[in-house]
Amino acid sequence: MPEKDLINFLKKIEQLNKISELIEKNPRKKRELSDCKNHEEVIFLTSKWGFEIGKRWGEY
Repeated sequence: MPEKDLINFLKKIEQLNKISELIEKNPRKKRELSDCKNHEEVIFLTSKWGFEIGKRWGEY
């Protein structure tokens, strides 16, 4: 894996971990996330929260 892809891969993991922490501390956000019906809704919602998880690590 090229260094650039590795950095982006680790960045995505970091973002996902932050989302996990956020929803554990905030029941409303956890409910909003659980209400999502598909991947696109999850990406849209989490982007409103300031996260960028929509791209695959090799697509940056």
